[in-house]
Amino acid sequence: MLPFLESVGLTLSSANRVARYLSFETLPNLIQKVKYVKEIFFSDSDDETVIGKNARRMMLHLSIPIDEDVQQTLSFFEKIEARRGGLVMLGSKDACFCCLIESFPRLLLLPLESHMKQMVKFLKDIGVPRGCVRNILLLFPPIIFYDIGKNIKPIILAIEKVGAGDEDFGKILLKYPWILSTSIQKNYEEILSFFYMHKVPKASVDRAIKSWPHLLGCSISKLELMVEQFGELGVIDKKLGQVIASSPQLLLHKPREFLLVVSFLKDLGLDEETVGRILRRCPEIFATSIEKTLKKKLDFLNGIGVLKSHLPRVIRKYPELFVSDVNKTLLPRIKYLMKSGLSKRDVAIMVCRFSPLLGYSIEEVLRPKAEFLVNTMDKPLKDVVDYPRYFSYSLEKKIKPRYWVLKGRNVECSLKDMLGKNDEEFAADFMGVGRLLVPPPSSLE
Repeated sequence: MLPFLESVGLTLSSANRVARYLSFETLPNLIQKVKYVKEIFFSDSDDETVIGKNARRMMLHLSIPIDEDVQQTLSFFEKIEARRGGLVMLGSKDACFCCLIESFPRLLLLPLESHMKQMVKFLKDIGVPRGCVRNILLLFPPIIFYDIGKNIKPIILAIEKVGAGDEDFGKILLKYPWILSTSIQKNYEEILSFFYMHKVPKASVDRAIKSWPHLLGCSISKLELMVEQFGELGVIDKKLGQVIASSPQLLLHKPREFLLVVSFLKDLGLDEETVGRILRRCPEIFATSIEKTLKKKLDFLNGIGVLKSHLPRVIRKYPELFVSDVNKTLLPRIKYLMKSGLSKRDVAIMVCRFSPLLGYSIEEVLRPKAEFLVNTMDKPLKDVVDYPRYFSYSLEKKIKPRYWVLKGRNVECSLKDMLGKNDEEFAADFMGVGRLLVPPPSSLE
């Protein structure tokens, strides 16, 4: 047995320690188990780096007292970290197998057919995607020792408290395998009590945990620090619930990182009240990198001719631009407008006047409305420069009906007069009645 253990990579001293656990195991069975363990923990995959990053993220956001299973897992991670390549090698068979056996020698005592294979089958049955079982096993090896009926199924029932259905459990487990540990489960009640005190609806807390279960490893004292920062910007009660449900990862940020984004926005000319509204509307902005994300969007705006003095209005109207991809989302829309006949200066003026324009789909919004304006309404595209909000109105429900009413009465007016009025104002100004009466499309045509 010792020569075999050495042949799979264990040092003589490690092989001696492991062999003590295996004194009643036959060599043929041991060989078969080693082969299977390598197969389920280290199957061929290109996600080795991803597993290591997930492990580091789980460690980074852990701030509660832990149980023995998590402690053993951390010790296992430390052994990997000490090797060449560090934790990113967690999924590597050559780098990790020996550490796994040294940390969990009982693994080779488990019955192959009645336990190990049953556990793998169970994980697949609860929705863990094919090829991802190894991610869970490597990020939380103690799971392999659990009894499915006594240990795991009761936890599934407990997790249903966060609104997760049977089909969700596999996904949650894949994101955060430590959810199976007793210390993490106990912290769920603590987190619920904490947010109940802050008048946050349970549904918002559950949604946050479901999408970002790492919260369950976060201490109340750490959560309190971020909640206080949100409160400084007027984000409390239900508003706080909306923010954490939308971007729960913000709760795991350090207050200093959050405040840097707040200061960045204030330096652009936005007051505290506006920054609070942006936090409620687009909280993911506050979880992004200033250098890699936010400043790049400012460079984009500067590149199309938006002056610094106009930035507060542009950002206030459409803060989502900070989390939009420049090359895939923002630039294509600018290029479309310019190819349609508008100058760069025209587009810059439009963005300054109505920045939500940057969020409209070319094929679903910009193109059909521009073509209707030019081809049917017989107006120059330049008209949208004065009133870019034109693109915000429904083509079928507002633009076309009002155009056909005006055409039927031989009335010429600006886009703003046509669309900027409510129904009563439009009817009074152009139809001489108190409310808008739109003839059927067939009669108008």
